[in-house]
Amino acid sequence: MSDTTVAEVMAELAALEDPKMREANEKRGDDHGVNLSKLRAVAKRLKTQQDLARELWATNDTAARLLALLICRPKAFERDELDAMLREARAPKVHDWLVNYVVKKSPHAEELRVAWTEDPDPVVASAGWALTTERVAKKPDGLDLAGLLDTVEAEMKDAPDRLQWAMNHTLAQIGIEHAQHRARAIDIGERLEVLKDYPTPPNCTSPFAPVWINEMVSRRGGA
Repeated sequence: MSDTTVAEVMAELAALEDPKMREANEKRGDDHGVNLSKLRAVAKRLKTQQDLARELWATNDTAARLLALLICRPKAFERDELDAMLREARAPKVHDWLVNYVVKKSPHAEELRVAWTEDPDPVVASAGWALTTERVAKKPDGLDLAGLLDTVEAEMKDAPDRLQWAMNHTLAQIGIEHAQHRARAIDIGERLEVLKDYPTPPNCTSPFAPVWINEMVSRRGGA
């Protein structure tokens, strides 16, 4: 399948388009109607194709960009290329997959994390905080956790939705992973009340940080 053309892939994606799925996705800001399981099946068949991934990304089509992120080679992108891609990725699902499937595996992840966290664009900044959450959980050495809590305390309450969500995830992760900061993380969450009333389905953990922290810590036996 190495000679697959963009036109062939776009035709296949068009054939998978489901108007009802598009309607549901558009409520979340994602302008496509392709079932993600079917999209993943296409990606599995195509395997890794970096050049095709770049061409699909350039179409500016959301389903094509999601597919591009599944068939690309994350370490093949330059830092500035990833930065430009993130700034173009306005659909939430594209933004999420780009950060989680590509940037996290890139040798430029830490440099981008630092730059994006300080970016004036809240959507870009939310990507920086998503990468920060990953570091809090997996590579906390060298992070100023108390300083991160200071920033969350000062800025999360009034942050735009996607940035607020990402900052809240960092807050919860600090509380879950780092016992010495847990009481303060819970206290910040309780005072700011961010996502306190978020509708949570049965058997799902609330994203309200104090509940989230206590739930995850208790599952681990209180460590």
